[in-house]
Amino acid sequence: MSLYIDDAQRRKIHQLRASWRWRSEWPTWLLIVALYCGWFGTALNARFLGLPIAAGILAVLSCLYLSLQHELLHGHPTRFPLINALFGIAPLAVWFPYAVYRESHLRHHDDVHLTDPDLDPETYFVSAGRWREAGIVVRGLLTLRNTFFGRLLLAPLFSIASTLGSAIVDIARGNVRMAGAWALHLALLGALMTWLDHYCGISPLVLVFAVGYPALALSAIRSFQEHRAADKISERTVINEASWFWRLLFLNNNFHSVHHDLPGAPWFALSAIYHGDRDAYLQRNGGFVVRGYREWVVRHGVKPVAPALHPLHARADRIALAERDAAKDAKSGVAQAV
Repeated sequence: MSLYIDDAQRRKIHQLRASWRWRSEWPTWLLIVALYCGWFGTALNARFLGLPIAAGILAVLSCLYLSLQHELLHGHPTRFPLINALFGIAPLAVWFPYAVYRESHLRHHDDVHLTDPDLDPETYFVSAGRWREAGIVVRGLLTLRNTFFGRLLLAPLFSIASTLGSAIVDIARGNVRMAGAWALHLALLGALMTWLDHYCGISPLVLVFAVGYPALALSAIRSFQEHRAADKISERTVINEASWFWRLLFLNNNFHSVHHDLPGAPWFALSAIYHGDRDAYLQRNGGFVVRGYREWVVRHGVKPVAPALHPLHARADRIALAERDAAKDAKSGVAQAV
């Protein structure tokens, strides 16, 4: 569902939708061609470039591919999900099937439940129950994950473990669709690994740990404090006024508050939409804005940006514990009186 700032913005965006650029989505088509040519061109020239340089370029392009997958699942460049999926099923970012990412991310767009660890699959908060069950080591890792550098190191690991764990549970329960998505992904990944190893001199270990993992780490930069725990739904989502490199790498998803209000708007329109109503957006999201990812590095490189335990869950847990203790005291008082 689209949420407009006002009727004037609604009219402006309707005019944009009628433009050739929006209707043809030629920037997205150009991106698809350039990305695939760049990725496979780099792989074919890995011996010439040298493996460290080639792996670094592939990691950046794989991160861009994750951004493209995000664009595809939101209905671009065509109105047909199956056609869009054909451009996103290649395992260039290694770890996750496109169908799994699509289902998870669309659930994340239920803005009423943003950041809720029980309902938002992309939150970096944890529930009170999980926090209580976690040992000192896991609690430390969860806290470290909420620092900028900790996010780069640990977010991919947590994401991989969580996704694989969910896949095992889904398949064990007989979820045929998820089983099919994983089977297709693993088959394509196996074929890609064989081709890379035989023709490009890129081993499976290099693809997994020098391309796939760094790609997820780069993507974790975008998601750092992308959402905060706030009572008002509109104030939970950030605006990051990043430089051109990061805007391109993340396909303008740094204007995240705009994206959540207008999830159907294509990536190449988000910047203009934001700057056309900048003051209104900053008022709408409670001034939740940063001037680029460097600001996060300076402020939260080693300092947690937020507690790992969701504040609302922590508050509810404290109330529940207080009520339980009060009930015990009352029961004890009755027993002593008897």
